Amino acid sequence: MKKDNQVNVCVFCASSANIDVRYLEAARELGTLLAQGRWRCVNGGGAVGLMGALTDGALDAGGEVTGVIPKFMVDKGWCYDRLEDVIVTADMHQRKQMMSDMADAVIALPGGVGTLEELLETLTWRQLGLVKKPVIILNTLGYYDPLLSMLQHAIDEGFMKPSHNQLWTVAATPQEAIDRLADDSAVELESKY
Repeated sequence: MKKDNQVNVCVFCASSANIDVRYLEAARELGTLLAQGRWRCVNGGGAVGLMGALTDGALDAGGEVTGVIPKFMVDKGWCYDRLEDVIVTADMHQRKQMMSDMADAVIALPGGVGTLEELLETLTWRQLGLVKKPVIILNTLGYYDPLLSMLQHAIDEGFMKPSHNQLWTVAATPQEAIDRLADDSAVELESKY
């Protein structure tokens, strides 16, 4: 991926704090690597969990981070006060659309239903040809193994085409995700229909 102009990497990730520290370390490392590569990180603007660790890694390494957060979350005090670049949206739907519109690539870190929903919606948009940006699943500690098995099962059972396994690439470490980001380009996919 070219870095001549600013490239925005949208990172979907958890705001959960009560998790294995290795997930937090991987998120922080990814933030650091994004900053070192001069990629702008776009995330959900939260202060805790993987979002906070990702932002800390990027900002501490001199990088740029844009937080996109719905107003109700700002009102609850969930916006990270370290962020200087914050976009407040009316709701969750607008947040996701804005993050997608801003992104040149997507990386999904581990997370709960919100992160899974963001990842799956992005994969759906890729499948339908609505977006062409690369999607990298950072499979820290094998977190996404069950989802990857489910997606393969959907292919095996005919609910997805075999070529749809190109909707995403998988990385085991933050460095591998960055390497895939640097090498990845949008794949022209077979239409769903």
